[in-house]
Amino acid sequence: MKEQLNQILSAALAEVKAAASQQTLEAARVKFLGKKGELTAILRGMGKLSAEERPAAGQLANQVRAQIEQALEQAQVNLAEAVVAHKLASETIDVTMPGQKISLGKRHPLQTVLHQLYDIFTGMGFSIAEGPEIEYDYYNFEALNIPKNHPARDTQDTFYINDNIVLRTQTSGMQVRVMEQQKPPIRIIAPGRVYRSDAVDATHSPVFHQIEGLVVDKGITMGDLKGSLEVFAKRLYGEDTGVRFRPHHFPFTEPSAEMDVTCFKCHGKGCPLCKGEGYIEILGCGMVHPKVLRGCGIDPEVYSGFAFGVGLERIVMQRYKIDDMRLFYENDLRFLAQF
Repeated sequence: MKEQLNQILSAALAEVKAAASQQTLEAARVKFLGKKGELTAILRGMGKLSAEERPAAGQLANQVRAQIEQALEQAQVNLAEAVVAHKLASETIDVTMPGQKISLGKRHPLQTVLHQLYDIFTGMGFSIAEGPEIEYDYYNFEALNIPKNHPARDTQDTFYINDNIVLRTQTSGMQVRVMEQQKPPIRIIAPGRVYRSDAVDATHSPVFHQIEGLVVDKGITMGDLKGSLEVFAKRLYGEDTGVRFRPHHFPFTEPSAEMDVTCFKCHGKGCPLCKGEGYIEILGCGMVHPKVLRGCGIDPEVYSGFAFGVGLERIVMQRYKIDDMRLFYENDLRFLAQF
């Protein structure tokens, strides 16, 4: 048995010394000191020894165990130190070297102009109202005086989830939601993403952004509408900006108009961009239809109001002289870094 114990000690010390990782070291421990280890098997067989041999054999076995355990502990310390030394060598930072430049992001041009619009309209007393992009057909069409089978739906064809739920084609639904929940006076803008099944080209996209405005109070007139929008145009494009209103038709306003501003390229002289007119259309507007007010529980005999809707992309394109809407969505840093 003495010879077996010495052989086990030599083999164990050799494997512990050769262990290059915690995994191999643990395997050596289990091999020799585990429940089914070689030394454990020897100790279980000591009962077969005579009473005279047993004390000496037991003492030797304990010495072997102690030496193996000591070698294991020292090997664990050595491996831990080696790991720390490797990290220090591989992760050394030379504080004298110049650091890497961190590129800071910028606000997207659409967001830049949107926040400018927030400043303009909140300065005029408007608050900001936000609502769902997945909208009920009622709020998107019917409550705005556009019943089913109305021809106006053809120009605002959208993405239907079912017969009663659509991806909103306009943020005008927020006007109805606000009028249902809040009684006059009301003065809000409703910005957000809208969807229409338009083919993608330089001036159209199936996804774009719109800003709706609504004012409802006693004695609101078309003069208030024109004055408010003229202030908006001059603050956005400059005090020398001219505006004009042309009669138009929208189902949810009466009377209705489209508003033009002087062409940013020719400044009203006429050019190919504005087709020689000197003006470019930027938004639609009008007095809120009495039927829309009545449907929201507001008496049109007592209150009146005006509404307008403007496409954010169109404003930004005019602001920065951009001729292709697709540039806003392609995430090309060469384009975005200019703003």
